[in-house]
Amino acid sequence: MKQCMDSDNLHRRLKKIIGQLNAIDKMIDEDIPCENVLMQINASKSALHKVGHIIVEGHINHCIKDAIESGNTDDALADFETVLEYYSRL
Repeated sequence: MKQCMDSDNLHRRLKKIIGQLNAIDKMIDEDIPCENVLMQINASKSALHKVGHIIVEGHINHCIKDAIESGNTDDALADFETVLEYYSRL
């Protein structure tokens, strides 16, 4: 697959999410109140959703745009539908 995104930015974000998940795991062991754990879970979900958004945005701006400019409009639209379907499952 062609590089469609800023991988350094994505790696940085994913490392932060991994840190959040490790902190949540530790919170469970430390018997932290459920509200606090759920707040951190929600923050992690939001951060992961943002990673997905960045990937979709990069895919549109590079891969889909390139396909359209190459005259492969039908393939680009089919690809976009697939990406949108996967992203909407998040």
